Amino acid sequence: MTSPSEAPAGAASRGGAGGLAEASPAGIPSTGIPSIVRPPAEPPPAERPPAERPPGGVLPAGGPSTGTCGRMGPRATIVGTGLIGGSIGMALRRLGWWVGGVDQDRSRAERALELGAIDEVLDAVLVGGRTETGTEQGRAGSAENGVPTPADVTFVAVPAGAVPEVVNAVLSSQDAGVVTDVAGVKAGIVAAVTDPRFVGGHPMAGSEQEGVDGADPDLFLGATWVLTPGQWTSTEAYSEISSIVRQLGANPVALEPHRHDLLVALVSHTPHLTAAALMNLAADAASSDATLLRLAAGGFRDMTRVAAGHPGIWPDVVAENREAILSALDRLDASLDKLRSVVASGDRAGLLELLERAREARVNLPSRAPALERAVEVRVPVPDRPGVIAEVSALLGGLGVNIFDLEIAHSAEGDRGVIVMVVDAGDGEATRAALGDRGYRASLRRLDTTGASSPLVG
Repeated sequence: MTSPSEAPAGAASRGGAGGLAEASPAGIPSTGIPSIVRPPAEPPPAERPPAERPPGGVLPAGGPSTGTCGRMGPRATIVGTGLIGGSIGMALRRLGWWVGGVDQDRSRAERALELGAIDEVLDAVLVGGRTETGTEQGRAGSAENGVPTPADVTFVAVPAGAVPEVVNAVLSSQDAGVVTDVAGVKAGIVAAVTDPRFVGGHPMAGSEQEGVDGADPDLFLGATWVLTPGQWTSTEAYSEISSIVRQLGANPVALEPHRHDLLVALVSHTPHLTAAALMNLAADAASSDATLLRLAAGGFRDMTRVAAGHPGIWPDVVAENREAILSALDRLDASLDKLRSVVASGDRAGLLELLERAREARVNLPSRAPALERAVEVRVPVPDRPGVIAEVSALLGGLGVNIFDLEIAHSAEGDRGVIVMVVDAGDGEATRAALGDRGYRASLRRLDTTGASSPLVG
């Protein structure tokens, strides 16, 4: 889904609450190497022995995996077997998970089975009367008789407007594990789900390919995957989802839900709508001059690439994030008006200033995570209760601090833990001061190129 984890029992983990081995004082584990540079728990497909590496790195559909703990597991359910859901399924199966798939359009789930995205087609769950692409259909199941077999984790990959109903249907089972979604808008969804097992999510990755036929197990490699914990989210659920996201090759970033929606309106939603408008403008002009589109070179194609994405997800996204998108469109209008004035007046100096400023900003776009020499680890002792992650991420979000990694290290006593975050070094002191104002005693540790950390003085 363009502009769009810590393993449950039995899952291989690169870190997180379940994968921290080094003990520190007070029974709090030490994270050692931060997740943004942790080595993978197993070699990537290209490095496995030929007998273990299926064509394309995707396992053939078949029986459940035995995992690494002697039981059947780990298990995942994908609700919505389209591009994103199918890609998640392929990536999980490559890691040894057993994956069940659910879709109101059973033929789509069966296609996911054929492609190796899932191991089994499960009975449909309630999807709010819509399919993943937003087409109206009758309901194919219910919360009473349609909830799939309990899984360690469930990924809900349906249109944004249907997510709360589907998530709550899955969570109606006391045996359900942790649940996350992949919708491109978060505030309304997080507010509508009060179960501590739910963690809102948004992988910032996608493709112009449509449906499960475009699914790719490598889709999330190096991508930012936003996690938006709510006031009810448990630390255990956040840790599990964060670890799984890392295992898929993505970089989890924690954001407060409302801040997420404001930011993606500017960098994801408005660019998509703008690309669509520009593409339609060119298509209309081409109706009277067929040569026009033949002149479309790299620049035009780059600017309009996202317009080729499937439109089905966008009505829900726009409806759920209307105010933030309108605000971003107003700002774009103002910027275009200024540019128009510069062009109309023949202001060469003003035009060069605008273009140079844009060029500098584009060249200096930040990487997905800071380099180690520009990162610090922030350790914050906290009560181990639902909502504490949301409280901390909302506080830092208000300061404009991006959390590039976040884990929970649980205390041996059970009622306290330590939030361990990685932030840009330039934000370290502001982060510590803001947390101190809220009564949290945070410490900073400098990261070196080996991933080790050392306390900062002062």
